[in-house]
Amino acid sequence: MARELHLLKADAPGLAGSLIARAADTATVTVVLLDASEPPPLPAAVRVLRLGAEVDYGGVLDLMFEADRVVAW
Repeated sequence: MARELHLLKADAPGLAGSLIARAADTATVTVVLLDASEPPPLPAAVRVLRLGAEVDYGGVLDLMFEADRVVAW
């Protein structure tokens, strides 16, 4: 199964949540919140990490190299 990484910040468009949710139907999806914003409503299968809490910059870089697709919102 493909792996997608979405880097999400507070000013991400509202469309981001629905597209991330749709991607979770066909891929393993991880979302990294780059600031203190709340994530959009997402399926339970989507892994959500906060930069500085659950993952550091080195961890984000590792996730980027592991992913088949990276999307920055």
